[in-house]
Amino acid sequence: MVAGGGSKRTWVVEVEKTLKEADKSVEVSRWERHCIYRVPACIKDIKSKAYQPQVVSLGPFHHGDPNLLPMEEHKRRALRHLLRRARRPLDDFVAAVEDDAEQLESAYMDLGVEWRAGIGSGGRERFLEMMIVDGCFLLEVMRTAAGKNVHDYANNDPIFSSHGILYMVPYIRRDMLMLENQLPLLVLQKLNAVETGKPPNNDFVNRMVLRFLAPSSRPLQPGIGLGLHPLDVFRRSMLYGEYQKIPNSRDTQDNDIIRSAVELYEAGIGFKTSKSSSLHDIRFRHGVLSMPTVPVDDSTEYMFLNMMAFERLHVGAGNDVTAYVFFMDNIIDSAKDVALLSSKGIIQNAVGSDKAVAKLFNSISRDVVLEQDSALDAVQRQVNGYFRQPWNMWRANLIHTYFRSPWAFLSLAAAVFLLVMTIMQTVYTVMPYYRPADSNPPSAPSPM
Repeated sequence: MVAGGGSKRTWVVEVEKTLKEADKSVEVSRWERHCIYRVPACIKDIKSKAYQPQVVSLGPFHHGDPNLLPMEEHKRRALRHLLRRARRPLDDFVAAVEDDAEQLESAYMDLGVEWRAGIGSGGRERFLEMMIVDGCFLLEVMRTAAGKNVHDYANNDPIFSSHGILYMVPYIRRDMLMLENQLPLLVLQKLNAVETGKPPNNDFVNRMVLRFLAPSSRPLQPGIGLGLHPLDVFRRSMLYGEYQKIPNSRDTQDNDIIRSAVELYEAGIGFKTSKSSSLHDIRFRHGVLSMPTVPVDDSTEYMFLNMMAFERLHVGAGNDVTAYVFFMDNIIDSAKDVALLSSKGIIQNAVGSDKAVAKLFNSISRDVVLEQDSALDAVQRQVNGYFRQPWNMWRANLIHTYFRSPWAFLSLAAAVFLLVMTIMQTVYTVMPYYRPADSNPPSAPSPM
């Protein structure tokens, strides 16, 4: 709309006022702090329930959801217990978190205005309250589950008792892996430092979170810095070590897809478990494809989907988990592939049906986007090159057909022996007909 004769349109004036925001340095600072995202509908379409917390909200995105409200009372109880045990005023905790309030707000992309600082809005205070309450709740849950000396809860407590650890903590652990339900680990670091009176310890916070999420996983390397949030720490624990270094070769076409596990096995390619559980430890040497053991249970689907969503939305995260899932989808086409990989120890099937495992990997890899020339692409090209060698397939067919059992081998040996004897008999039968007439030996001279 034109304000008057000769004056500029309102929308033109508004755009011109924001021209400074188009500066590259301004945009870099705007995006670099984001690490917690709302999952777009195009990603959620695969399975929306996999991104939805079930029992507890952490952070602002699901705060106030009706089905999560019952846990709010237990959060407040956890805060009271921690304050009473620490014997520190709540103001000390608030001051520590408030020092980094702007950084914590920036961690959430598309944070609502109701949580942001503003004149007379009260958004900053609500945000600080939520960070402290949720952070203290997580600290108490993780300590209780780890068997720490937390004895000020009732024996029949629905959350912080042995009963709660058995029945409620698995749901809380699941909700801590939802991308939309993340709490910055900076909050836990600040709260723990105030409670203990010790300097902030990044490695301690990382270990505490990982020990709760995956007790049997490999600890993170010391000195790598504080994780972004629980999902980031969990993902890092699955990605360590180097990929197999393979010379960049273009022997096979770029659009070739690796064959299924059964087809590779029939072509003479063997399978075995890797020495580590890292998703980087996928290697192909001397006709054997080694892969890490992966447990498949009720948590596998949402675990991979949320890590893949994080890789897709967080610039610089890489796509290591996405590449692994895509690789597994390629070698798993049917229940027979799952059965083969299970027999080799690569898949630990806790869902029961091999068909269900195949369906799981085939469904979560839909619409994935991969980086070109990744490390797994090199492994895939190497496997395809081996697969295309005719001699490898012939040798594999011979081994699978005649050397699978001792009886098959004995049958082959007997057949070869009979064939050789038949040929020898034929040769000795035919030879006299082709012997020259003068080939008879001379008779002995008569005696004088």
